[in-house]
Amino acid sequence: MSQSHTAAPWCANSVAVANPMPLAAPVISAVLPDNCDIKTSNCIHLRHSPPKKVDQFDVGLPCNGLRAELSKILHPIVLQCACNHVGFAASADPAIGTPTAQHAPRSAAARTRRGDSMRTRIERNSTTRILAGLIAVGIAASAMPALAQDAAPAPAAQDEARDTLTEIVVTATKREQRLQDVPVSIAAIGGEDLTERQITDLRGLQGYVPNMAILNSGVNPVVYIRGFGSGPNNVAFDQEVSVYLDGIYGGRGAQFSAPFFDLERVEVLRGPQGALFGRNTAAGAISLISARPTKVLKGSLSAAYNFERKGYEFTGFVSGPLSDTLTARVAGKFVRQKGWLKNVATGRTDPELDQELIRGTLRWEPGSGTEITLKAEYGRHHLLGGITHSGSLTEKPDFTDTRYVSDPYGPAPIPEQSGIKSTNVALTANFALGDHTLTSITGWSHFTTARLSAYDEFSPDRTVPANGANRRYANGFPEAFDQYSQEIRLSSPTGGTLEYVVGAYFDTADYHLHQDSYYQNLGAANTLTGAQSTDFYQTSWAYSIFGQGTFRFADSFRAIAGVRYSNTTKHGDFTSRTDRGAVFNTIGPAVSGRLNEDYIDPSATLQFDASKDIMFYATYGRGSKSGGFVSNTYNVTPAGFQFKPERSTNYEAGMKATLAGGRAIFNLSVFKTKFKDLQQSAYDPDRRTFFTRNAAIASSTGFEAEAQWLVGQGLQLNGSVAYLDAKFDDYPGAPCLSLETLAQCNSADPVSIAAHNIKGTPLQFAPKWSGNVGFRFDRDLSDDMNFLVSANTLFRSSYFIADGYNPIWGKQEGWAKIDARIQLGGSNDKWNVALVGRNLTDKKTAAASLRFPASITGVARAIYGMDEYRSLAIEGTIKF
Repeated sequence: MSQSHTAAPWCANSVAVANPMPLAAPVISAVLPDNCDIKTSNCIHLRHSPPKKVDQFDVGLPCNGLRAELSKILHPIVLQCACNHVGFAASADPAIGTPTAQHAPRSAAARTRRGDSMRTRIERNSTTRILAGLIAVGIAASAMPALAQDAAPAPAAQDEARDTLTEIVVTATKREQRLQDVPVSIAAIGGEDLTERQITDLRGLQGYVPNMAILNSGVNPVVYIRGFGSGPNNVAFDQEVSVYLDGIYGGRGAQFSAPFFDLERVEVLRGPQGALFGRNTAAGAISLISARPTKVLKGSLSAAYNFERKGYEFTGFVSGPLSDTLTARVAGKFVRQKGWLKNVATGRTDPELDQELIRGTLRWEPGSGTEITLKAEYGRHHLLGGITHSGSLTEKPDFTDTRYVSDPYGPAPIPEQSGIKSTNVALTANFALGDHTLTSITGWSHFTTARLSAYDEFSPDRTVPANGANRRYANGFPEAFDQYSQEIRLSSPTGGTLEYVVGAYFDTADYHLHQDSYYQNLGAANTLTGAQSTDFYQTSWAYSIFGQGTFRFADSFRAIAGVRYSNTTKHGDFTSRTDRGAVFNTIGPAVSGRLNEDYIDPSATLQFDASKDIMFYATYGRGSKSGGFVSNTYNVTPAGFQFKPERSTNYEAGMKATLAGGRAIFNLSVFKTKFKDLQQSAYDPDRRTFFTRNAAIASSTGFEAEAQWLVGQGLQLNGSVAYLDAKFDDYPGAPCLSLETLAQCNSADPVSIAAHNIKGTPLQFAPKWSGNVGFRFDRDLSDDMNFLVSANTLFRSSYFIADGYNPIWGKQEGWAKIDARIQLGGSNDKWNVALVGRNLTDKKTAAASLRFPASITGVARAIYGMDEYRSLAIEGTIKF
């Protein structure tokens, strides 16, 4: 006769459990949900092979409580799951004679965050019955005498469910792992946080990721991590920090500038990532993971009106099953907004944003361990007007809300603008090969850009220019890009003495950059408008093989080693032309080049678990960035057409701690990164040309720290801070600094080259201190109404924003900006209305600057590219 037991005190709304299944079999089977990572510590891989097509049921796991109870009675099996704060119920199923689990609704007090309830999909077969038995034993072992129908959560249970941080699962090591288990300095932001903070592009990330800076350059964002990036002066540069969208490599700044919508999460990996991610990750990598289709019908629609931008934004998605094995998701975004700089010449508010994005996803799971996902997206992003602001060369800038740029501009009637049209397709397939998993990722990426950048014609004293007093200057550089890529990798089961990932990668790309520079003064005395133009064509091929293995000396001590061999081949062609009237037209010599490079990027890590909640690690790693060709210099010569690859080496140590029973975390990393042959492109305004060369050696040293704490009663505190000392260790023959004369640093004079070394000069876009501090308060006002308020203060100390390192116009002073959100919504998370603000103090800061001499613009001045000013919007969302 069976004996009934009440549920454990940590199981909300539980019922009785009878006849738990004996624990005889060594394998647990689970089909993992989107955001759930269930694993064991004794070589048991939680993936059935081969899976069987069976009936399914849902189980909501109160992970922390379940983990604690199972660890007591089933050691060393420990379940770890990202599905916190979920009620759980268990009962006997007469049809199969084993316990089953059903999702139970959460009480209002048990909810810490909307959307924390993730359902685990588990197969009802013989293997799954073992899991059900484990759950039932965990419940029975901690059962308290009471009647089943009267079982209720104890106050302590409610506190535990309410006050546990949501665990984040990342794929930084090409596997799904808890963020706290990964021995890498990672900043991970979930899709809900991206939406809540209105982070809509890469630039919106930088305030929330210390030691990262992103330049606001229209459709070509440039990313810096720990002081290193590819610079804004050469759009044809490969990136120092590459962006990956669903595993597809993007080495161009414009490549994945559009898809910041309907994301599952963003992962920012600081430091070289050469072994697993490959070339052009010498400073780090950013991984964007789009949301996946769901097995239940769901959707969302949001509408927002921005009071500052006087425009609207619509976003939404629909997701659900098309059949038993096929699911789909469609997401879109539509934006029409004005800018934040009043253009006195045109009456426009620059830059006006016009954007449409759409993504479709199909996911097929026919069984036998096969899972195939096809994603395709199209984006159109257009900005009418620019972000430049004119200022004095002798006084600190006093930024205003106005600029003066008249249309049409340049030799053709084209207004100042920047735009991109992009298409990205990814086909990801996973196949079960026994206990191993074979993964294939096939990608195609295409974009075209159209850009004409003009410059604020206001005089430095901010007066409207008299006719002809300020000569006009503009740059246009449309791009076209196509890339095909293929990655194949094999992953071993997890939990064993040895785990490994091995693979191979290939991509080929075609790139065209056409550049026009229009100088009004060149054409003034001739019959044709003055202009200079270039064309740059590049074709590249790259392949690599890689592998990483983890060896467990003990349950608490692991060694991780990885290596990647890469080969890159590039062919480049460059032509230039200067139009100075019918008599003075000149065509520069055509220049061609070819390079073939090999790289070996190793990594090694030691990882030690001081306890189940505290982990220490030490890492060595190398990264590479391929060489290339000069694409932005009119008088380029064959000898100066090509520049060398650069290499980075990183030493890092850190710790990750989960504290107070999961209510708090504290992560810390310290690092030393050194670059050799750092690629630099500097603008010489007096000669109206760029100089691209390899700097000798540069390094950065610092630390990053992050803390989160769930205080209780719906209040969460968060903070992060970073320190950075980034400088040139040796840079002979550097371009002139702004306060130097040509006699001190003549790049054509061998004596001057040898003497001019800017060793010790700090790197651009590298503040000593950066970080953020904030809070989030989420509380139910009633059974039907929820209230949420959050605020974050983002801060930076001063940093240089121009390669001339001028202390007046080339340096941005330190700043602090405040983002906040106030929201009312339903306790069932089906609707909400929110007021969202970014940079509420309206702090005006510059992203970059450069000097224009009188020979170009009539009056010598500094030109600044501005960060976005204050934004305030009302937003409404409905979900189903």
